Amino acid sequence: MKLATYKDGSRDGQLIVVARDLSMAHYATGIAERLQQVLDDWNFLSPQLQDLYVALNQGKARHAFPFDPARCMAPLPRAYQWADGSAFINHVELVRLARKAEVPESYYSDPLMYQGGSDDFLGPCDDVVCVSEAHGIDFEAEVAVITGDVPMGSSPEQALECIRLLVLANDVSLRHLIPDELAKGFGFLQSKPATAFSPVAVTQDELGEAWHGGRLHLNLQSAWNGRTVGMCDAGEEMTFHFGQLLAHLCKTRNVRAGSIIGSGTVSNRASEVNGKKEWTRGYSCIAEKRAIETIQDGQPKTDYMKYGDTIRIEMKGKDGQSIFGAIDQKISPLAS
Repeated sequence: MKLATYKDGSRDGQLIVVARDLSMAHYATGIAERLQQVLDDWNFLSPQLQDLYVALNQGKARHAFPFDPARCMAPLPRAYQWADGSAFINHVELVRLARKAEVPESYYSDPLMYQGGSDDFLGPCDDVVCVSEAHGIDFEAEVAVITGDVPMGSSPEQALECIRLLVLANDVSLRHLIPDELAKGFGFLQSKPATAFSPVAVTQDELGEAWHGGRLHLNLQSAWNGRTVGMCDAGEEMTFHFGQLLAHLCKTRNVRAGSIIGSGTVSNRASEVNGKKEWTRGYSCIAEKRAIETIQDGQPKTDYMKYGDTIRIEMKGKDGQSIFGAIDQKISPLAS
């Protein structure tokens, strides 16, 4: 099943069901108005949405209309919680190696995670509005899950059973603000503006054999100003799967339905090409590209994003069809 939220002038939008091929959609009116309602009463409402989804795919939904991603808000336009992990240890290793800093041993057994702002998400085609180019604007291509209730103390296996939907994310970072914030010892705040999500959220059954072991084994594509810069495998090198990330989050507290948990920047290790290390799959954030340049050449060459730049993040199935639709955004200044 594929679900999205259309803009309707309200904060929370209008829930729609989207066809598997993303061609058509149908309002979920009569079943649920908002996605949060469905997450709060999943066992009762999701089967009704599934019936509508089947009818839509069979061409039997009477009031279907063409699906337009530009009209979408984030599937959950605001959420009770947004927690982002750093589940790809290769990303951490590269960034720290560029700074000539060691990776603490605990990072290999205990996930990194920060609490992000969840009151104001961006739709997939909304501009990324930034106060200043000097802040070091960066995209971060990620996979994320949306949960039902996850009881405190759940095991990774139990936590996996609480996942309801998957989405893609652009977890925007302002890199030049990060060092001073982290130096205070209290984590990210101003350096993490609003996160954007894919047009469509999908249930696990839509992913087939690509979803196993709590990981999504498909390539996450990133195109910066129309040029593909990343074709990164989101599954094989994910150090901590989503069950482990959720178990980390719920260790001392309940996690309630409508929480979103991110994978962190999808990152792949280098390959040996003619005796040299080559990052053939590219990168899912500019900071990683700059780290690679520093490791290879002693200093970074790639600058961060400028006003007018675009970023497109998408994932396609084995059949070549887009699964979640694309995050397709432009960097824009704050209006004066």
